Amino acid sequence: MTLRLSSLGPFLAVAFINAMVDLGHKIIVQNTIFKIYDDAAQVGLTAVVNALILLPFILLFTPAGYLSDRFAKPGIMRWSAFSAVIVTLLITLSYYQGWFIFAFALTFVLAAQSAIYSPAKYGYIRELAGKTELAPANGFLQATTIVAILSGIFVFTILFESMLSGQVYQNEADIIRLIAPLGWCLVGLSLFELWLAWRLPILLPSQAERRFNWGAYSQGKQLKTNVKLVTTNPIIWFSILGLSLFWALSQTMLAVFPAFAKIVLSEDNTIVIQGLLACSGLGIISGSLLAGKLCRKQIHFPIIVLGALGLIVMLFLIPYLSSVWLFALAIIGFGFFGGLFIIPLNALIQMHADITQLGSVLAANNWVQNLAMISFLMLTYLVAKADTPSALFLQYLPWLAVLLIIPILIKLKRKFV
Repeated sequence: MTLRLSSLGPFLAVAFINAMVDLGHKIIVQNTIFKIYDDAAQVGLTAVVNALILLPFILLFTPAGYLSDRFAKPGIMRWSAFSAVIVTLLITLSYYQGWFIFAFALTFVLAAQSAIYSPAKYGYIRELAGKTELAPANGFLQATTIVAILSGIFVFTILFESMLSGQVYQNEADIIRLIAPLGWCLVGLSLFELWLAWRLPILLPSQAERRFNWGAYSQGKQLKTNVKLVTTNPIIWFSILGLSLFWALSQTMLAVFPAFAKIVLSEDNTIVIQGLLACSGLGIISGSLLAGKLCRKQIHFPIIVLGALGLIVMLFLIPYLSSVWLFALAIIGFGFFGGLFIIPLNALIQMHADITQLGSVLAANNWVQNLAMISFLMLTYLVAKADTPSALFLQYLPWLAVLLIIPILIKLKRKFV
């Protein structure tokens, strides 16, 4: 147990840097879009960026689960970190050359290594914490990831704005040439992640007897098998649906809110807009840590209900606010209740999954979550293409949340008891 606890620090550091690198490039691309486009066009392009990040989690769902179950999880994290170094070097090249479309497309490639890494990450936390400490361990992991996201938002946005200060630019290519040195920050972080990943000990051996069935994969049979792993257990399935809905709502907010706030606040400084979005991370950290503490020994269903109802209330409030501080408080509230909602659900999934199939279960969890997020982003893109005002979209979003969350809570409550 001492070895496991001593490994928690390097593991959380790897998770921190991986999230920060992924977000750093996304923020640079998204801020570039923010500077050039407005309202519906901005919402549509932001939705596309987010979709490119999510799509690999859907396409690589089955291989990611297989790799996590077949090989030692630290090994998967090491190779993922190595591939991140290569991708960030290509990203840096695209910045210096002004290849915005290429940089835009590399968000997909960078996300692909995260898709492979993710099941190994969540499976390794089970190896480190065991069943008895899953909720607090997930709370620490969630908090670490959110701190990384907040750090990435502030660091890369502040550097982005400082490099553009006093500069003249007309298009996307001009902007990314001006901020090109930021690419070396991404490369440096990836190299540090690789070094940390090599410090993670192997706690469980590889399962050499497992073989990947390429025929079944190409025909979609393996996908059906892996999805069946989660749908046959009601607690795992409804927990996944709850998580999927929360992150789908969050992705929609990320796509729509910047355009809405730009109009309402008459603000074109990306530090202010990204800072407001970062407030959700502060809320998720506090909510996650509180949920981990409250559910340390037992998962309490009322905490899940409180989290769901609280985040719905925040969604109802946001479209009718008009000041930076009120936006900040409401978004912090959304994140706080979201943390209360997701930590018990994550713990339920890990607790009820067979340890030998945990990688496949967690990959299925990723697949369903990302399918939900992609679906919401496609809806967002279509609404933006119809020139629907961002304010109107945000007014309808909480009603959609009510229609989808309440049935999930009812179903989960029946199986929970």
